[in-house]
Amino acid sequence: MKKFLLLLGLITLGTQSPAQEGTVYDHLSLESRILKTTKKYAIYLPPDYETSERSYPVLYLLHGAGGDQTEWVQRGEVKHITDKAIRDGITKPLIIAMPDASGPDRGYANNPAGTWLYEDYFFEEFIPFIEKTYRVRPGKMNRSVAGLSMGGNGTFIFALHHPEMFKAACSLSAATGPLSPETAKEYLKRWDAGLSDEQIREWYQKYSVLELIKQIPENRKAAVRWYITCGDDDHIENVYEGNCLIHLTMRKLEVPHEFRITDGGHTWEVWRRALPEVLEFINFP
Repeated sequence: MKKFLLLLGLITLGTQSPAQEGTVYDHLSLESRILKTTKKYAIYLPPDYETSERSYPVLYLLHGAGGDQTEWVQRGEVKHITDKAIRDGITKPLIIAMPDASGPDRGYANNPAGTWLYEDYFFEEFIPFIEKTYRVRPGKMNRSVAGLSMGGNGTFIFALHHPEMFKAACSLSAATGPLSPETAKEYLKRWDAGLSDEQIREWYQKYSVLELIKQIPENRKAAVRWYITCGDDDHIENVYEGNCLIHLTMRKLEVPHEFRITDGGHTWEVWRRALPEVLEFINFP
């Protein structure tokens, strides 16, 4: 009997399939007419993508300064974390698209000189490409954006400029940029000394997170679900102070949001820890 039970156990164990895993491709590319170059991107496809015919919601996940589309894959462990979140029921299966915002210029905003129109590229080329190439559910309620550091800034900019596009926006240790018109002048002239005061003023009005929050119409304050987090030991310029100011401004103006100060600095430990919370927060149907 004991031998029979042992044999039965071995047979049962042998027929059990391993836990399904998602798939990541991190060196895919598309041609950009707007940026006049080939841009890379990475994609996470959920475990059942190849075996089903269903469509999926999508999270656009943005990298930080100095990184590229591989950053969330190589350092952020996006596949391992997302597979586990799906298995544990924290999130439903989803697609995660990770664009590359590196280059001679970098970042998610259009620059004042008009030589780096990344925001135009993201909305006019990248999103349409992803949602045509992969089985993505259409519409705002199936689309969210998140990012770390420079990508946190991009998250704010994209969702504040286009609240009609995203159900949720999750900013992790956002690089908030200049916090006043005076500091914007110093900041921008480090990159381009030929900018006029008018160009700087226009850029600040369009890309200052604090200014954009103040401009939210009363009837659009709940248009996007906001999740904002930052490490208590983050010493990168304007990150801790800027995120706290954004929180206080949102609270004063009664813009609904979740704000978390967590243990840690400007590190991958903080961002990897935050990713399951992001996946749970976006709460796709």
